[in-house]
Amino acid sequence: MTAETSQTLDRGLRVLKLLADTDHGLTVTELSHKLGVNRTVVYRLLATLEQHALVRRDLGGRARVGLGVLRLGRQVHPLVREAAMPALRSLAEDIGATAHLTLVDGAEALAVAVVEPSWTDYHVAYRAGFRHPLERGAAGKAILSARQRSGEDPGYTLTHGELEAGACGAAAPLLGVTGVEGSVGVVMLAEVVPERVGARVLDAAREVAEALR
Repeated sequence: MTAETSQTLDRGLRVLKLLADTDHGLTVTELSHKLGVNRTVVYRLLATLEQHALVRRDLGGRARVGLGVLRLGRQVHPLVREAAMPALRSLAEDIGATAHLTLVDGAEALAVAVVEPSWTDYHVAYRAGFRHPLERGAAGKAILSARQRSGEDPGYTLTHGELEAGACGAAAPLLGVTGVEGSVGVVMLAEVVPERVGARVLDAAREVAEALR
C-alpha cells in the first residue's frame, strides 16, 4: 500500500475477488484468514458491500458475490468491444469473412462485436447480440475447449453447419484475460475452412487478449 491508496477499499476489492473465485462462497472466518485481518474488519467490509448489493450472505452465513455486480458488468461489453475492434477488422479483411468476438453469458455464447469484410460479394449475416448454446458453433466450442484444457493452449475449433446451413466457422479462445471468458472467430459460407484461417484466427485471439490485459 502507498500513501495514495485506500487500505479499506483495497480490502473490499480483495473480498470481491476472493468471492468471485469460488462457487460455494466463503465464511467470515475463511475471509479473515485469506485477508490476514480480524473478523471484525471482515464483518464491516461485508456489511458495506451488502449495502451496495455487491455481496450477499446465505442462511448459513457464507458470503457470495451479489447481483449488484451485474449492473457494473453491463458496462464491460462496450469496453471489451472497443478494445477488440482493430483485431476483428484486420481479421475480417484478411480472411474475407465475418469476424466476431463472443463472450460467455450464462450457458450461452453472446456475440458482442461483429465486423463484416468490405470487399466480398457476399458473407454470412452475423449480428452483435446473437446468442447460441455454448455446445453449438465454433465460438462456444472454443470456449469449452479452453475450460477443459485449463492452463493449456487448446488451439482453434472448426465447425460446419451447426448454426446455419452451409456456413462453417473457426474460433480460438481468449487466454490469459482475467475476468473475461470468450473467443474470437470467423464465420463463412464454404464447404470447408481454408487451411490458413485457423492460424489467422489464433493470431487475432492473441491480439484481442493482449489488448484486454
